[in-house]
Amino acid sequence: MRKVVSRQQKNQKNNNQTFLNAQPSLFKQVCVIGLGLIGASLAQAIKDNGLSERLVAVDRHAPSIEEAIKQGLLEAGSSTLSEVVAGSDLIIIAVPVQAVQAVFMDIKQAMDSGQLASDCMITDVCSTKTNIIDAAKAVFTSLPIGLVPAHPIAGAENSGYHARRATLFANHSVIICELPTTNYVAIAKLRLLWEAVGAKVMPMEANHHDAILAHTSHLPHLLAFNLVEQLASHDDNLDMFRYAAGGFRDFTRIAASDPKMWHDIFFANQNAIVSALDEYGVYLQTMRQLIIDKDSTALMGLLGRAQAARRHFGHMLASTPYTDTSAMSASYIITPSTTVSGTITIPGDKSISHRSIMLGSLATGVTHVTGFLEGEDALATLQAFRDMGVTIEGPDNGNLTIHGVGMNGLKPSKTPLYMGNSGTSMRLLAGILAAQPFDSVMLGDTSLNKRPMERVAAPLRMMGAVIQSTGHSGTAPLSITGRDTVGKPLQGIDYELPVASAQIKSCLLLAGLWSEGTTTITQPEVSRDHTERMLSAFGYPVTVDGNRISVEGGGTLVGGDIAVPADISSAAFFMVAAAISQGSELTLTQVGINPTRTGVIDILKLMNADISLSNNTHVGGEPVADITIRASNLVGIEIPEHLVPLAIDEFPVLFIAASCAQGRTVLTGAKELRVKESDRIAVMAEGLQTLGIECTVTEDGLIIEGKGTGGQDDQINNSQPVFGGGQITSHHDHRIAMSFTVASLRASEQIIIEGVETVNTSFPGFAELANQVGMSIQVEDTSI
Repeated sequence: MRKVVSRQQKNQKNNNQTFLNAQPSLFKQVCVIGLGLIGASLAQAIKDNGLSERLVAVDRHAPSIEEAIKQGLLEAGSSTLSEVVAGSDLIIIAVPVQAVQAVFMDIKQAMDSGQLASDCMITDVCSTKTNIIDAAKAVFTSLPIGLVPAHPIAGAENSGYHARRATLFANHSVIICELPTTNYVAIAKLRLLWEAVGAKVMPMEANHHDAILAHTSHLPHLLAFNLVEQLASHDDNLDMFRYAAGGFRDFTRIAASDPKMWHDIFFANQNAIVSALDEYGVYLQTMRQLIIDKDSTALMGLLGRAQAARRHFGHMLASTPYTDTSAMSASYIITPSTTVSGTITIPGDKSISHRSIMLGSLATGVTHVTGFLEGEDALATLQAFRDMGVTIEGPDNGNLTIHGVGMNGLKPSKTPLYMGNSGTSMRLLAGILAAQPFDSVMLGDTSLNKRPMERVAAPLRMMGAVIQSTGHSGTAPLSITGRDTVGKPLQGIDYELPVASAQIKSCLLLAGLWSEGTTTITQPEVSRDHTERMLSAFGYPVTVDGNRISVEGGGTLVGGDIAVPADISSAAFFMVAAAISQGSELTLTQVGINPTRTGVIDILKLMNADISLSNNTHVGGEPVADITIRASNLVGIEIPEHLVPLAIDEFPVLFIAASCAQGRTVLTGAKELRVKESDRIAVMAEGLQTLGIECTVTEDGLIIEGKGTGGQDDQINNSQPVFGGGQITSHHDHRIAMSFTVASLRASEQIIIEGVETVNTSFPGFAELANQVGMSIQVEDTSI
């Protein structure tokens, strides 16, 4: 049940917080019962941070008490609570769980005798919570108003007073059980104490805590103890331990923990641990049978999902990128250079990589993918389908093997599907998930959760989908109700797109694969047709009649080989780089030239760019060619609106080209740019102005006053700087960051670009490749 907090209660909480923050120390006297690793470490942290005026302790091990007093940690100590507890306003219980009830009896006796106030705060550090609460009920009848059960998720291999460390809890989680019987001030003060020693506080109900810890802590310890016992019981046990590899040592390290403590924990959390053991036994038996049956596909699926999940949940919980675990923030420091040259290969097309995962997973049979883009966005799509039970081997240098589960083979994910920063993943998957029998939730990082999702949610509802954009103003997370709950399949519709958007079109076409009847999408202008092409490549009939695209529901997809060509959106940065810089000539090999994606080439040619195509062929149903670009005198143009949807992702770098052109360039009909990873019109205008370019933002575009001067007698004049230097904020938009990197080729001074870590979403290795052709980019970790 949702807890309702009145305005008066909120005001009281605020007043309490102000009062607590004004105190010189949180407590007058803290009494720690048990000077083992956790109790002594917390005592040391309280002492070092000045959180209590006095500190006393109770422990049966007299030498620990004596040493703590001698070292100045304690003002007093004893083996008997009544001798030191008087006047304490916080008691911390740090004894084995089976001993807690006896401690409660001593505390109650101290309250009854007047040594302790009835509202004295009482907390513990035990790793089980339900039995702590039950023990308190058994002793006090009604729970004390100062009782706040807690559990720090921290520890060390060594135990005892001498192993104490004041920093033990820094950057570790502490779970607090906020009981309805507890005074709010007690909860607030305990939260402040844990935060003061560096911990991150998380509220959790006691039952849920015990179930979670049974799986994540108690079961691993139990298995470690059992495995060591198993090997030690072998006749050749010496060799077993002599040749044990690092994995054995790492896993069984926790078996060096205190046996008495874990003996008590296993009994105290009996029900949850037995349930976890039973579940583990089922999984173990499944793996045993896979090995007996030599079921390679199923075993690879299990191992692959486990490997990916280990990484995925870490990134999901921290909202960090998949491909950059070392830094949350980075900058480019770019020294101006003048020329680029060479022959290079651009990474695989992101749009096609997304779709190869989606359709390969839904196909029958095996799909082999080459050239897969191992960038953040495509990896988010890959992980989502692994979460829904698809076995995917790789990626390995752009190679994937997808074991398709068929149109009706997806399984519900145990957790929300995490899309990272990928709008394509979320919008296209919305169409697939809207047709599934099970419920789904999709969420993204902070940036993605701000981007509009009603543009796909609204037409999906017209098809009968039950979908909620649960964020503010129609944004993610998306919550989708399964067809089993709704009770009927999706219905095909005839829908006119309000804007030319490949993402909306693809979302609805994918939903149409499961819909009754025909789904027809009419687009105002031609947009990317990768979905239509790939559906055909997987054997699914698609009807294209001008700007009308139709699919019939109820068909099947058949797996095969998919070759992903180089991404023209990524190639665009190098195309502009060569066009604007002095004496440059650059060849980009086997780039996808799908006619719905070549707007950037058409626009650059209208601006007088020297671009030629050679070695034209087809790869996986997509046309490809080598693109060669030479330095040229660009001229400003009015960009034809029919080309806008065909170059929507390339406009940030086209703005760089326009700045280097002679005369004015005018873009209209590009509202779509305002709802990308950032408002790309506003952000690019801000950056251009920082570098000295005059530009004007309009409702649906941008006007740029180019500073190119042209040349006489067809002489190329790309030697004069166009941009100054400065510091650019990319707003963590990968295309903004890469575009201003290209500007350095015509800059007079150093350019620094902040927030470039997101470049890995579409172009891993961009800086290295740019340096290879003649640019000078230094990547600086700014996360610290």
